[in-house]
This record gives sequence, structure tokens and C-alpha cells, in this order.
Amino acid sequence: MKIVKVECLPVHPGWRKNLVFVRIETSDGVVGWGEAYSQYDRDGAIAAQVESLGQYLVGREAWNIRHFLQVAYDDYAQRRSSLEFWCAVSGLEQALWDIAGKVAQQPVYNLLGGTCRQRIRVYANGWSYKLSSPADFAAAAEKVVKLGFDALKFDPLPRPWRTHVPREHIRHAVAVVKAVREAVGPKVDLLLDIHRRLSPTAAIELSKAVQEHDIYWFEEPCPSENLEALGEVRRATEIPVVSGEALYGRADFRRLLGARCVDIINPDVSNCGGILELSHIAAAAEAELVAVSPHNYNSTTLSLSATVHAAACMPNFIITEYFLPYESFGSVVARNPLVPKNGYIDLPTGPGLGLDIDEDAVRSHPGKSYAPRSFRTSEDAVMAGVE
Repeated sequence: MKIVKVECLPVHPGWRKNLVFVRIETSDGVVGWGEAYSQYDRDGAIAAQVESLGQYLVGREAWNIRHFLQVAYDDYAQRRSSLEFWCAVSGLEQALWDIAGKVAQQPVYNLLGGTCRQRIRVYANGWSYKLSSPADFAAAAEKVVKLGFDALKFDPLPRPWRTHVPREHIRHAVAVVKAVREAVGPKVDLLLDIHRRLSPTAAIELSKAVQEHDIYWFEEPCPSENLEALGEVRRATEIPVVSGEALYGRADFRRLLGARCVDIINPDVSNCGGILELSHIAAAAEAELVAVSPHNYNSTTLSLSATVHAAACMPNFIITEYFLPYESFGSVVARNPLVPKNGYIDLPTGPGLGLDIDEDAVRSHPGKSYAPRSFRTSEDAVMAGVE
């Protein structure tokens, strides 16, 4: 069963960024689907990497997933890592697993060794996009809880993203967290995403100021490559510290785990190297008594399904991400999208990734070009007050 065609199909879901879908076809007519992580303005470079790497899959045996991963890193990339490379590898690898499951007539999780659970807990994200006032956050959070979610993630800090922020930014973030907690009550988990923004000093100040509101986790308070800074925050806070979405491959996570600077890791199946690599990373974390919560700023179809299959096999899995703004697009491109019920997703039972992708719908929603964004200049980058 040889690979005969590899396509990269960027699609626009109607909100923010393009999604990067991958389609692989075999000589037996079996089609596998995957998804590469993407970022606003960077999806073009990621799609180009999928195309460049994908050409080396054509003519290869579809079953040999591990060997292709070795070829991709050792021969194609010559062991030079990048976001674009790992995103491309991840999307292609997922599609290969989809093919393997379809041929074997088994869900991917059965090919990985079977399940540890029959449903996957999710937290809602994307619901607070561009909100600013504490009252707006509170009102939006109430609506999400009414949808059945009992875990919400949000970034309480005002923009711009800077390392050394004024005290007013900290006070604003605390007010947002307090308003959300009062709006949703004590039984909803609140997950704070700091997006690798802060210095240890500011991160510690913020964590101590919000910990009275029973925070589930404190995600990426400092840049993920600065393990010493993360460790400093972890030692000073009572809130579990998370990092990992901007790390790629098990080698990056080896350093993170070895430094004992996090309680939870959040690798993304669409940029860490794919389903198998995510499984390896989770196994390494398990040995260090670290929990896994896969990141998923991706579609609620392909990437989410790949995450669900991998998460089903992890003893140390706790929760994963569900991006509400992409939910409606999921039902457009998949005839059986994964839909949360009371904060959980049931495992798909179909072969492969378990999704019935509507190829015509995918092709009829091509990715769009974006106008350049307006970034701050040195003349208007004022760091006083809430901006």
C-alpha cells in the first residue's frame, strides 16, 4: 500500500486564522486526513513545509510511520528543528495513522495499545477573545457554563504582550479573575493562560494575587525555553504550573521534565510531531509524575480527534482544549464532528481517526489571505495603564 498523493489544503473556518488540513491518498484508494498547527500570518509558511516534506512520502509504504518520521528529521531536516517543520510532520503523521486505522478497521487508539478511559474531559477556550472589562469576562463565562462546560481557560492580562508590565496590568487581571469566579461559582475550574509573557517577578505577583480564587492552573507564565524562570515561578506559587505548547519533539520536553519546573505539560498533537510523538512525550512525563493536558488551538475535527485518540491511551491525561469559535465549522467539514456533552467527549468508534470528512466542503472553504497587521511602534508603545 503505497502513498500516491499528498495534498495540503488550508481552509478558512470563519474565525481568525486559516486551518491547515493534510490529505494523503494510497494506491489502494484509502484516504487519510491530518491537521498541522497554524498561526495567523504563518499558515503560508507551514503549508509550504507540508508540501515540501510531503513529496518525500510519495512512493513510500503507508504503514512505515516510524521510518518516515526518522527520514523527516534525520534526512530532510538534517536535525534542524523549527515550528514549520514540526507542524508539517504532525499533520502528515496524523494522516498516516488515519490510513492505518481505516485499513485495519480499528480506531487509532486501539493501534496504540487500547484505552485508559472512554471519554475525554475538555475545557472551553476562545470564548473570551477581545474581551477587556471584568464584567464582559463574567457575562461571557456564564454563557459558556450554560453550554455544559465545567472548565474555562482565559488570559486575564490586558495587551500589549510585554515581559515587564505595570502594576495596573496585574490589578486588572486580578479583577477579571475575581469577576469570572463570582459569575460561575465554586464548582467550575478556571485555567489561566499567561502566554509566555511575564518576568518571574510579575508572574509570581499575579499568581499569589489570584490563588484565593481556586485556580486550576497557571499556564506558561514565562517563556518556555527559560526553564530557570519557570522553576522560579513554580517554587513560589501554590497553583500548578503548565508549559509545553511551544516545544516540539520529545527532546525539548526532556529538558523541561528534567528541570522539574512544571506540574503539567501541554504538547500540541499538531506541532509536537504527531500522535506517536505525543504518546512518547506523555510516557516520559508519566515517569516523572507530571500530568498531560494536550494543547489544541486547532479545529474541533482533525486535530481534536487526533488528540482524543492519543489522550485515550495516556494514564496521566487530565483534560484537553476545545476551541468554541471553531465548533460551527466542524459540522461543515465533518459529517460526524466530535461534540462535547457536559464537558466531555466520547471516544469515536469508527476506524482511523473516526471522522467522516466532507472533502467537497473542505475544498469549498479555501484559506484566505490576510492584510498585514498593525503593530505598535516605539512612539506609541506606552507601558502605563491598561492598554
